[in-house]
Amino acid sequence: MMPTSPSSRIVLVTGPTKSGKSEWAETLAMQSGKSVIYIATAQTNADDPEWQQRISQHRDRRPADWLTVEAPENLIETITTAPSSCCLLVDSLGTWVANLLEQDSITWAATEQNLILSLERLDNKDVIVVAEEAAWGVVPAYASGRLFRDRLGQLVRRLGAVANSVYLIAGGHVLNLSLLGSPLPTPLNEKR
Repeated sequence: MMPTSPSSRIVLVTGPTKSGKSEWAETLAMQSGKSVIYIATAQTNADDPEWQQRISQHRDRRPADWLTVEAPENLIETITTAPSSCCLLVDSLGTWVANLLEQDSITWAATEQNLILSLERLDNKDVIVVAEEAAWGVVPAYASGRLFRDRLGQLVRRLGAVANSVYLIAGGHVLNLSLLGSPLPTPLNEKR
């Protein structure tokens, strides 16, 4: 793992649905003291009012001075081209993975690797990534559900290995896994 520069930081905030992940990530972004760029990976859908309401709730909660960039597919480019000395808040990794689910396994492996490399090569930026824990339930009965769960789970694990801090939000509590736990070794098939 290539360390980020001393003035850069990667934070992973993970947990189940409606646990408060986004709120905790927003709190961390406000505490960074840097200008915040909120990177939204969700795609709007006028035919889905409930989805639009979820997006509006997130939008309404953010401070007015935060810049919002929609990056449903071009997350890597958005991270690498963002200005230095800022805090990027990516919400959410699961939505981004879902948006790219049609990629074949070879293309996805390259995409996943490029995301990790872009985070390892930060230029005086903080990046806070919100990610869902999608694999705490039963194995999905359909192939696309299993593919999504496996890709997101693997990516969250890889991101956790390069993050400076990892938080789990569960049961209305914030747990700093970086202080409470020990990282797993990198599997041999993932070592560079």
